Amino acid sequence: MPTKIEKDSISGQDTTGHEWDGLKELNTPLPKWWLYTLYATCVWAVVWCVLYPSVPGISGYFPGVLGASTRVQVTNDVKALAAQRAVTMDKLTATPIAEVRQDPQLMAVATTAGRIAFANNCQPCHGPSGEGRPGYPALAGDAWIWGGKLADLQQTITYGIRSGHPDARVSQMPRFGADGILKPEEIAQVADYVMTLYGKGTAGADMAKGRAIYGENCAACHGDNGEGKRDVGAPALKGAVHLYGDSRETVRAQIANPRQGVMPNWNQRLDEATIKSLALYVHSLGGGE
Repeated sequence: MPTKIEKDSISGQDTTGHEWDGLKELNTPLPKWWLYTLYATCVWAVVWCVLYPSVPGISGYFPGVLGASTRVQVTNDVKALAAQRAVTMDKLTATPIAEVRQDPQLMAVATTAGRIAFANNCQPCHGPSGEGRPGYPALAGDAWIWGGKLADLQQTITYGIRSGHPDARVSQMPRFGADGILKPEEIAQVADYVMTLYGKGTAGADMAKGRAIYGENCAACHGDNGEGKRDVGAPALKGAVHLYGDSRETVRAQIANPRQGVMPNWNQRLDEATIKSLALYVHSLGGGE
């Protein structure tokens, strides 16, 4: 309860007049340096809000007396960086992709630019190291659907696959089940045969029927022995790498109603030098031919 203000007998400091269970509260003011610092920061905050963008409004914000903008600053920094890189990137654009490696300095720039572009654009689908993901080909391996030479990679990156661009790579696998081309039992037979091409055939399955169905419907694109044909974008079936998986259920589903992946044509987003850099970087991941 409140009591009269008096001096503390030990510290000599005035009390506030408040007492709890015999304990009296001392009236100890804040240090002047602390108060002055607080006042200075308050003044600084007001000045900052006046000079720079600060207070939001209904349709905008107060831009500040100086009109400063970090967005403008970033834009200017990007332009300055682009101007700094222009000489090297222009040289990269003018140099045929097969000749870039003959210039160590240019190759170092291309590899760095390619690694950055890959992380920003390709990694979500193909994985951080190009290891691939279900439905997205591995780029660090040697199972190339359309070819793994530098020119092949540049073509694929530039125009994409089934992207709608006139120069895009296009392949179309028939829907053998959805369109009634093959009966369910025929799909099962050819699926069992396809699995024997990579060592996972089903014991007791009638391979002769599956082989015959394969020869009539699949060999024209995938090859007589499942080796694949790059000119039509038909993947190899006898290898250990499978785009959607190698289980019986997956193989049957792909034959009956195949999934048709799409890769964007990056020429609408990336310049020619960056596309070359990407092709060189992907080629260096280990699977390039």
